[in-house]
Amino acid sequence: AADFRESVSMVLTERGYRVAYATLNKYATVGGGPVFESFGRRPLYKPADLLAWVASKTTAPRRHTSEQA
Repeated sequence: AADFRESVSMVLTERGYRVAYATLNKYATVGGGPVFESFGRRPLYKPADLLAWVASKTTAPRRHTSEQA
């Protein structure tokens, strides 16, 4: 199980998005996270779905924090 968690986190971390696997599990329960399939009680994430999710949460480039997103 640890290898699976590490691989999910690695897909995101390699691209600059640090999200804990526990956070993704919480989103699988309460909503708001990436789409997933289930194997038993374990959520399974496809790399493309993880990247689509972070893209949906990421703003366009800005020059400063008060600039409109």
